[in-house]
Amino acid sequence: MAEYDVCIVGSGAGGGPVAARLAAAGRAVVVLEKGSWAHEADFYKDERAMVARRAWKSGLVAEPRVLEDRNADGTWTAASTATSERDYWNGNLVGGATNFMSGYFHRLKPLDFRLRSEFGPVAGADVVDWPIAYDDLEPWYAHVEHAVGVSGRIVAHPHAEPRSTPDLPWPPTAEHPFAARIDQHCGAVGMHPFPVARAILSRPQGRRRACEYSGYCGGYGCASGAKGSARAALLDAAVAGGHCEVRPHAHVTRLLSDATGRVTAAEYRDGRGMTRQVTARLFVLAAQAIESCRLLLLSPGPRHPQGLANASGLVGRNLVFSSAALGSGEFDIDALPGAEAAALARPGPFVNRALQDWYVIDDPALGGRRKGGTLELVEPHPNALPRANGLKWDAHGKLVWGVPLQRRLVHEFRRVRRLNFEVFADWLPNPDCHVRLDPSVRDAWGVPVARVKLGYHAENAPVAAFLAARGEDALRACGASGVHSRIYDSPPPNLVAGGCRFGTDPATSVLDPDCRAHTVDNLFVTDGSFMPTGGSVPYTWTIYANAFRVAERIVDQL
Repeated sequence: MAEYDVCIVGSGAGGGPVAARLAAAGRAVVVLEKGSWAHEADFYKDERAMVARRAWKSGLVAEPRVLEDRNADGTWTAASTATSERDYWNGNLVGGATNFMSGYFHRLKPLDFRLRSEFGPVAGADVVDWPIAYDDLEPWYAHVEHAVGVSGRIVAHPHAEPRSTPDLPWPPTAEHPFAARIDQHCGAVGMHPFPVARAILSRPQGRRRACEYSGYCGGYGCASGAKGSARAALLDAAVAGGHCEVRPHAHVTRLLSDATGRVTAAEYRDGRGMTRQVTARLFVLAAQAIESCRLLLLSPGPRHPQGLANASGLVGRNLVFSSAALGSGEFDIDALPGAEAAALARPGPFVNRALQDWYVIDDPALGGRRKGGTLELVEPHPNALPRANGLKWDAHGKLVWGVPLQRRLVHEFRRVRRLNFEVFADWLPNPDCHVRLDPSVRDAWGVPVARVKLGYHAENAPVAAFLAARGEDALRACGASGVHSRIYDSPPPNLVAGGCRFGTDPATSVLDPDCRAHTVDNLFVTDGSFMPTGGSVPYTWTIYANAFRVAERIVDQL
C-alpha cells in the first residue's frame, strides 16, 4: 500500500501550489526537496556569500552541467560548468528559485497561447499553439494573486489582457520617484507605461511581514517574508495544517516504474548519503525544467526504455529561455536641481513600471507583423560587487586600476543615478536547444549530468535588438544620458522552461493538456517544462497559475 496519496519532487512554483491544494483537500502529501529548509532569519544580505560563494546553489564541481555553445563559425563547443563558472542552477532549498525571484509578475496574453495561429510557422523553429487558452488559465492567475500575495494597481492601457477581477488584492509597494518621471516623460512621447504587479506584500499578512525595502530582492532571499516564495506563501501553511510533509536534503535520483508503466516509487539520497524510497498513488515532478528532463531520462523502466514518459523521444526537446537584452542610462545628480537630485538619489522603493507598446511589432524593416515583447524599467541592483567589477575594464578590454579606478567608483556610486531596462521576448523553440544526458560527465555520485545545448534561432536577435532600441528611446525620453544597451550573448539562466511540452497528440508532446504524462497515468509535471512557448514575460506567475489548475485535476483523479 502506498505511503502517500501524492509524492511531489521539487518545492518551487510548480510544486508548492500542488502541495498546498492537496493538503487543503486532506490528502497525504510528501514533498521531496533536494536542498535545505531555510527561513526568513537565514536570508542575510551577504554579497560575497550570494555572489562569490553561491549560497543556496548546487556546487559546480560536485554537480556540474555540460553546456554546449555555438561558435561564430557555426561549430559547437561543450564545456563543464565545473571549470567555466557558468551554470543554470537557480536555487536548491525549500521554495526553490521563487526564494530569489524579483517578483515582477506579468500574465501571458491571449495571443501567447496561439503563436502559430497568430503569426504563422517560422522556418527552423517548432512553434505550436498551446492546448489551452488564456480563458482556461485566467481564473488561476486571479487565484495566485490572493494565494501567493500580489500587490499593485491595475490601470487601463492599450495592451492590457482581460481580467475577471478589477484590481489586485494588495495595494502597490512604495514607488521610487523614477516611476512618476517615467509616467510623465514616456507618456508625453506616446508610450504607455503601466504599474507592474509584484509578488511582494505591501502590508503584513499572517506570519509574513510587509516589504522592508532593502532593495536586495533579485537573487536574494526575503528576510521579511513579503516576497511570495512557494515556501513563505504556501508550504509553511500546508505543513502546519498537518497533511503535508516536506523532506529537505532529499535528492531524487530516479523514479521507479512497474511492468504496467506506472510510477511506483521515488528513489532519493538523503542528507547522510543513504538511498531511500517513497511510494505514493500519484507523482508530481516539479524540479525545474532542466532537472525534470534529466530525471525522466534517468528513469527508464520496463515500459519506458528511452526514459520515463519519453515514448515520443521529446523529453528534453524544445527547451526555451528568454530572448533578452539589457540597457542603462544615467542621471547626473550634481547637475539636477536640489529637490529633484535628492528625490532621484533616494534608495529603496521600487520603480515598478513596464512598457508593452511593442508586444506585437508591425515594422517593415523586420519583415512585417511579428511577436515582440516587454520592457521592464528597473533600478540597478544595490549589490556593489558586480557593479564595481564592471568598472575594472575599459572600452578596449584593458584593466583599470589605481586612481582611474577610484574615479570610476566615485562616479558610479556617488555622482550618478542609473535607470535600467530589461527586455523579455520569445525564445523560439528550435532543434538546437535541448537537454540530454551527458555520455561521459558524472556528478559526485556517479550519475550522468545534464548536457544543455544552448542553440538560438536567428529570429531572436533582431526582435531583441528592436526592443532594446525602444528601451533606449524610453530612457532618453526620461532625460538619461550615456544610454546604451546590449543583447545577451547567451540565454539568461533564471528564465528556462520547456522540455516536456504539453499538447493533445502523444506523438508531438510529452504531457496531455492537464500536464499528465501521455504514457504514465499517475505522473504529472507542473514546473515550467510544460510550456510549449515562453511568452514575452517572466514565467513565474504562469507556472504558479498552471500548477494550481493542474492541482484541481489531481484532486479529481484521486
